[in-house]
Amino acid sequence: MKLAKQIIILAALAGLFAAADIYIYFTCTKRLMTEDGTEPRTSSIEVSDYLPFDENTNIVNIKDTLPLTGELPVIDGAEGLYPVYSAFVNAVYPEASVEFDGRDFTPESKLQMRNTLKAYKGVADGNADIAVCAAPSAEQLSYAEEVGAELEFVPIGRDAFVFMVTDSNPVDNLTANEIREIYSGKYKNWSELGGEKLPINPLQRLAGSGSQSAFLKFMNGAETVPNYSGWRGSPIGFSFRYYVTGMRENDGVKILSLNGVYPDKESISKGEYPICVDFYAVYDKRNTNPNIPTLINWFLSENGQRIVEETGYVPIK
Repeated sequence: MKLAKQIIILAALAGLFAAADIYIYFTCTKRLMTEDGTEPRTSSIEVSDYLPFDENTNIVNIKDTLPLTGELPVIDGAEGLYPVYSAFVNAVYPEASVEFDGRDFTPESKLQMRNTLKAYKGVADGNADIAVCAAPSAEQLSYAEEVGAELEFVPIGRDAFVFMVTDSNPVDNLTANEIREIYSGKYKNWSELGGEKLPINPLQRLAGSGSQSAFLKFMNGAETVPNYSGWRGSPIGFSFRYYVTGMRENDGVKILSLNGVYPDKESISKGEYPICVDFYAVYDKRNTNPNIPTLINWFLSENGQRIVEETGYVPIK
C-alpha cells in the first residue's frame, strides 16, 4: 500500500511538471522561437493579415504618389517589421507589383517577407534591394563583407528591446545588470529577485534573428550560461516591443520594466527606456537602382513616418 501511494505521488508530480512545461512552451517559448531559422521560412504570423492592396488588411492604409520609374526595388525584411514595409508598398507601389499565392509571395513579387536572416543575405547577394530590419549580427556583416557588399544603414524608425515573463510572475521590474546576470548564470531562481521559489528558464532566439542580435549586443560580450533546471520553472524571454504588443496575442505574457522604466511610446521617444533600438532601411551601395534613394527618402517623409508611427513604432523624426 505504501509503495502504491509513493507511485501515485510520483506520477502526480511528473504530471504537474509536464503540465508546467507545456504551459511555458505555449505561452512563451513557442512564440519566442519562431521568428527566424535556417530552414525554409515558416512565419509565426499570418502573412495574409498584412497584405498590401487588400481591403481586410491590418496595415496602415495611406496612399501617396512617388515618381518611381523603371525597375521597382524588391523590399524584404524582418517579420516584426513586415506591417511597416507592406504599408510602404501599399502607399506607393502599383498593385500589380505584388504577387501572393495564398501562402507566400511569389519570386516575382516586389514585396517579400523572408525574415532578418534571409533579408540581409538577399541584399548582400542582390536578390533584394532594400531590407527593413534591426541591426545585423556579426555573421551577417561578415557574410556581406565576404561577398563584397557595401551595406548602408538608414534609420527609419525606433522601438524598444524588451524582456518578458509570464503574467503570473510577480516580478515586474529588473535592472539591466540583473538580466545580464540571469543569462550569465548568477541568478538561477526567481526568489533571488523578489519572485516565487521557482527556477528561472532563460530563453534565447535562433542565431541570426534580429532579436537575438540585439540580445547579444545587450549582453556586451558576457557569456550566457543555461540554467539546466529552468525547464521546470518560469521563463524569461525577449523580443521587440511592437512584435509582442502589436502583432501577437500576448495572453499570459508580461513585459518587464527595466531600471524602473516601462517601455511605452513616450519613454522610447524621450530615450528614457534603457534599450531603445533603431531599425533601418538597408541597401548595398553597389546597387545602382535610382529608385532606392528615392524610396528611402520617402520612408523619412511625413507620410512614411506617419506609417511608422500609426503602425505602432516610434518615428525617427
